[in-house]
Amino acid sequence: MTNTSKPAASIGLLILRVVVGAIFAVHGAQKVFEFTLPGTAQAFAGMGAPLPEFTGPAIALIELVGGILLILGVLTRPAAVLLAADMVGAIFLVHLPAGFWVSEGGYEFVAVLGAAALALAFTGAGRISLDRVVMRGPARALA
Repeated sequence: MTNTSKPAASIGLLILRVVVGAIFAVHGAQKVFEFTLPGTAQAFAGMGAPLPEFTGPAIALIELVGGILLILGVLTRPAAVLLAADMVGAIFLVHLPAGFWVSEGGYEFVAVLGAAALALAFTGAGRISLDRVVMRGPARALA
């Protein structure tokens, strides 16, 4: 029995997935629905992101859809890899020059999100997830 198959570990992964997924989904929704995709592309251009007409909308959709996938525990590993890569890009393209503290625009919060996404990429969704249902079948998913 691996650590991630123990009930307490599965509850921990569920909590991590839901909280981190919600944060990503809300940030993605903000980029898609509040700022709009053209507005997000314009903001990315202002931050010096490469190919902002592509990267702005792509990041918005990765955060929105990836966050939802984490919450549900569906395609957790690939979604988490994309979200972790998103945060690495955010650190190096935007937040690093501002230093560590989030209050000064630094990378503190982005690093935590990236680390959490990377942890999920390594561990997977855990037992309490739709990934488990899809991979094992509903009858054995929570056994």
